[in-house]
Amino acid sequence: MIHEEKKAAKIVEELTVYFFALGAETIESKIHREENEMVISFMADYQQEYAHKLKKLDEYLNGPKNDGIEDVYWELAGSGEPGETSQILLIGMMIDRANIRIDEGYVLLEMFKEI
Repeated sequence: MIHEEKKAAKIVEELTVYFFALGAETIESKIHREENEMVISFMADYQQEYAHKLKKLDEYLNGPKNDGIEDVYWELAGSGEPGETSQILLIGMMIDRANIRIDEGYVLLEMFKEI
């Protein structure tokens, strides 16, 4: 089971680096493991000049999934330049669904991953 916990930790790490690149000064995260699912809660602020990078967040996190890609590519988390869309696309492949709330100045994410 530790394999799934490592994936959840990578998701939080990727989001943290992504939002630091968007000028975040406050980031909060929480992972809650239930019987068949992990719930990852994430909140971060961002600088307004980067708001355009959040427009496709829902599409990237709730897009079509490919279980084979997740198993092969999750270890690539952490590579690439901070703030790149590829980080969010990779997270989208690693989760099953996400609730996203974008307000002026901050983002709230609740992501679900079956285990």
